[in-house]
Amino acid sequence: MNPPTDANRDLLRGIARRAMQARGLLPEFSAEALRQTQTITQAAMPGTGEVRDQRELLWCSIDNDDSRDLDQLSVAQPLSGGPVRILVAIADVDALIKRDSPIDQHARSNTTSVYTAAQIFPMLPEKLSTDLSSLGENQERLAIVVDMTVDTAGALSDSSIYRALVLNRAKLAYDSVAAWLTGAAAPPPRVAAVPGMDQQLRLQDQIAQLLRRVRHAHGALGLESIEARPVFDGELLADLKPDRNNRAKELIEDFMIAANGVTARYLSARGLPSLRRVLRTPQKWDRILTLARTLGDALPQTPSAQALNEFLIKRRAADPAGFSDLSLSVIKLLGRGEYMLEMPGQPIQGHFGLAVRDYMHSTAPNRRFPDVIAQRLLKCALTGAQPPYSADELRALGAHCTTQEDNASKVERQVGKSAAAMLLSSRSGQVFDGIVTGAAEKGTWVRIEAPTAEGRVVRGFEGLEVSARVRVKLVHTDVQRGFIDFERAK
Repeated sequence: MNPPTDANRDLLRGIARRAMQARGLLPEFSAEALRQTQTITQAAMPGTGEVRDQRELLWCSIDNDDSRDLDQLSVAQPLSGGPVRILVAIADVDALIKRDSPIDQHARSNTTSVYTAAQIFPMLPEKLSTDLSSLGENQERLAIVVDMTVDTAGALSDSSIYRALVLNRAKLAYDSVAAWLTGAAAPPPRVAAVPGMDQQLRLQDQIAQLLRRVRHAHGALGLESIEARPVFDGELLADLKPDRNNRAKELIEDFMIAANGVTARYLSARGLPSLRRVLRTPQKWDRILTLARTLGDALPQTPSAQALNEFLIKRRAADPAGFSDLSLSVIKLLGRGEYMLEMPGQPIQGHFGLAVRDYMHSTAPNRRFPDVIAQRLLKCALTGAQPPYSADELRALGAHCTTQEDNASKVERQVGKSAAAMLLSSRSGQVFDGIVTGAAEKGTWVRIEAPTAEGRVVRGFEGLEVSARVRVKLVHTDVQRGFIDFERAK
């Protein structure tokens, strides 16, 4: 089916900009930030301080096909006796963007890049985030390296952090790498072109899967959510397709979780404060209990990540097609993560979903401001300098970053809903197969495919429960407000 002729990117851009402004996000850089950008003409190179030369290693990046803001590289090295050394290189954004400069002020205000169906609103100017501070292929770049040794049982037996000069040998994409790793396709061209890269990635995948098994054994939640990815035909929105999890995404996720944990413990061990990423014990556990009961299962009255994960494993096996929708319901009930000040020696809540105490965000400094803060704290730890932020500043920054992250997510969802309403605007009266993703006093929600979209059931929702299959008829759309209304089909 051809997209509606009014399903254009400009209309969605306007919706996105208004949504950002309404939520206190800046869609444009200031004149001062643009002038500063013009003065930055080359990537940062080693200056004072110890910087290792690790350009000879087989570094690679794995990200979305169209991603250019590359934050991290990875490489694996087998050691005698069975352990494997995993190195994660993180773009040294702080080397180009100094605190309180105009670009830093913009990043501190928004705190995150905003990824909408219309366009990306980057936290840093694209000249930096997609070029001079990005770990692009065949580009020598400064990085902060998290160096970890994983033993044969999947435990971290040693770790260190240092600065290094690195070189990305292969820019790879999630989908093609995942298809190759699972045997569904030939090696991607860049893997085949770099001698030794195939064995390198196999080893990375092996260790990532080991780390994942250990995490889940400790109670980390195996959730799987589906995001709709826009497909454009020129400037016309042609489709919204599901962007599913895969083996390559898991590889990067597991390495980043490990690196973020090492970073948190590194700062704490050196007596420095940090912004931890916290997911509290869920306050809506009673609703998670109810959700489990509707599916014929039972969970303990006291919140338990391990028990919840065992429930999720059973549901994935029993209903693989509906697992992503169940995951979405659980994610909503778990609540959102937040950034909180951690002072050495003081207790702090950990991350319920990951089943870890020590966790922070440090691996995506081109896209998230908390990660830039982490870099500045790490550099102080490496040199013995005083922290660049006081405890009160970090506490305030944590609250602000939490708020802006929530605002950015709401903007992304709002524009995504407008895009879905746009695609469905000419299909009123059509019937779709759907699955119930939410059923509460606030309303009952159903997700359909082709296009991937979620709408509210305004008539005939009585008796519908989460994960139930249902046929619905489209009765109304509102593109500007992102509304999609269904009624239960007879």
